[in-house]
Amino acid sequence: MSGIRVLVVDDDFRVAGLHRDAVAARAGFVALEPARTIGEARAAVAAHAPDLVLADVYLPDGDGIEFVRSLDADAFVLSAATDAATVRRAFSAGALAYLVKPFDTRVLAERLDRFARYRNLLAAGRPLSQDDVDRAASVMRGEREGPSLARSTTEQSVLAALGTDEASAAEVAERIGVSRATAQRHLTTLAERGVVQVGLRYGSTGRPEHRFRAGG
Repeated sequence: MSGIRVLVVDDDFRVAGLHRDAVAARAGFVALEPARTIGEARAAVAAHAPDLVLADVYLPDGDGIEFVRSLDADAFVLSAATDAATVRRAFSAGALAYLVKPFDTRVLAERLDRFARYRNLLAAGRPLSQDDVDRAASVMRGEREGPSLARSTTEQSVLAALGTDEASAAEVAERIGVSRATAQRHLTTLAERGVVQVGLRYGSTGRPEHRFRAGG
């Protein structure tokens, strides 16, 4: 079963069905059969290992927020409860989002899209920089992505080495005393954020060389 697996936990079968259908309508998501109790939810988690759980607070056999706290999975809390204490408790339990019922299913769809981007940003096979962490947090909060105020020392050195010139990863590496692979990794990350531009220089033989220049 490919895609982001989502489990809805709600004792109202009509509401659970609406939320399940909203999940199923999003590309890249798989809606599991909803659970109506914490007991059913625990069994579903054990059987299907969902990536995301959408849990109500008030369930027949317990507290949905405490269930979220016990999970080794991401979660949203979906509840009619609007008191600040409940909302704070949901976030302290690890919920990535709190949606106040009733809400338009488009609101849930938008949060699901944010979650997909959040997961993608944190799925890198390399160590994450502060910018990577800040971008993931900003995406989940719905904020506009921007460069972090705190760049790593190496990234600062890479940008300083570029200055106003165009350079290859090998040239940058030589200027700041790091390996070419390290320079390439940081330059690629900066290019993905729009901090540097990438061009190609074609020589007489061989493959074209990537050239980097500061400035988005």
